[in-house]
Amino acid sequence: MGFLATFRGQLVVILAVLLVATLGVQYYLNLVAQQENEALREAQSQALVAGITLGFSSIPLKGLRVADLVNADDQTYFDESTRQRIKDIIIVDNQWRITDSLDEEHLPTLDENDKPVYQKLADLTDLPPIMEASRLGADIVHFPKPKASTGAGDPDEAHAVPLETSQGRWYVIVSLRNEKHQNAFRAARPLVYTLGVLLVSSLITLLLVWRFSRPIADLSAAARHIAEGDLGVRVPVTNRNDEMGRLAANFNEMSSELEKKAELEAQLQQAEKSAVVGRLGSAIAHEIRNPLNYINLTLDHLRTKYAPEDADKRENFEKLTSQLKSEVARIDQQISDFLNYSRPAIADLRPISARSVLDESLRLIEPEADDKHVKIGLVEHEEVPEILGDPEFLRSVFNNLFVNAIQAMEPGGGRITVKISPSDDGREVVFEVADTGKGIPHENLEKIFEPYFSTKETGTGLGLAIVQKVVEIHHGSIAVTSASEKGTTFTVNLPAAGRK
Repeated sequence: MGFLATFRGQLVVILAVLLVATLGVQYYLNLVAQQENEALREAQSQALVAGITLGFSSIPLKGLRVADLVNADDQTYFDESTRQRIKDIIIVDNQWRITDSLDEEHLPTLDENDKPVYQKLADLTDLPPIMEASRLGADIVHFPKPKASTGAGDPDEAHAVPLETSQGRWYVIVSLRNEKHQNAFRAARPLVYTLGVLLVSSLITLLLVWRFSRPIADLSAAARHIAEGDLGVRVPVTNRNDEMGRLAANFNEMSSELEKKAELEAQLQQAEKSAVVGRLGSAIAHEIRNPLNYINLTLDHLRTKYAPEDADKRENFEKLTSQLKSEVARIDQQISDFLNYSRPAIADLRPISARSVLDESLRLIEPEADDKHVKIGLVEHEEVPEILGDPEFLRSVFNNLFVNAIQAMEPGGGRITVKISPSDDGREVVFEVADTGKGIPHENLEKIFEPYFSTKETGTGLGLAIVQKVVEIHHGSIAVTSASEKGTTFTVNLPAAGRK
């Protein structure tokens, strides 16, 4: 069974079946043709014997024609088949005159003196060729001259049988309708059936070749895609146990391993990049944060000890020192972003209120939102379960999302809509943060979560990368939809506290 499951085994079996079928059809057709020929010869012989017998029987009878004997009720020689085969029975006397015939045109006529006028045998123009005319000897000169052959075969044939009587030699000529016009069909019939068998064989062979070559075409197309870098392509696998089925399965396994290898290499590159960034971030944090802390403390000291007494100057002084402290805080936050993204994150997951996480983030960004004319609306479902999360980590997620939303609506302001609702199956809590900003270009949607990708001149490109990382640590998911000049919506799904 193992060999029959292979393409070579199937091909050998099919060729053997076709060979046996062809030989079987040829044998059957030859057998049928032989039986038909034997039946035809037997029918012709019976008709010839019947015609000769009736011809001999009519010679001694005076005044009784052959036609009378043929139509007699008590005759047993002529059945329907014999009537269809015998064309004419001609009686020729010893003077080569036609004395009797089934055809009335060959019968003697009477002249004006009522004497019979006979036709001569040699004058017959419609007599078919005499079969085995060489046996007639010298008498052949009294028979009609044979017609020139047309090459297509004569349709009828005639048999002349001599009979010695007291008046001399008489002849009985039996003219038979031949079925040679059917011989061409009989000869062509085996060819027709053989052609049919060959056509069926060709169709089966074409089907087999197509079935064998189709996977090769699929493999070629898949190999071309892999060469172009598309490692996710797979060859359609059917329930085949032959070489092509195993080759397709092996090819899919190879492409799957290549895809896994590519993913591992990408993860390794990302890990190496994160490690480099981590080391660089740690060095930068150590070298920069000490001066920043000194600057921050100095600003606090200046605001306390050296604030001007004049109200207008004090207001201007407070504004400048506040801006300096904001810039110091921004630099410190960027350093924290580097460290948060590059360092391994270990979250303290515990049941917490979904609303409490948002309240903390909203409280932090409300002053900036008021300053930039951004309104915030919060819509909460009545039955929102607790989520399983780390408050500090999640605060950074929503802080980034809210800050990005506010910046997307600069300078004219807009509206941020925050929705909290349970998922359809109740196993997750869905957070939607939608803004009415300028939106994200379609070509950038797939890049916004990549590290260091940013469209802002002062951005580090780590905000959304950190957001995605924190969401994945919480075993959740994040998605984004955006339309140009219509706004952007971020959807964060976090597991409910009761979910395992």
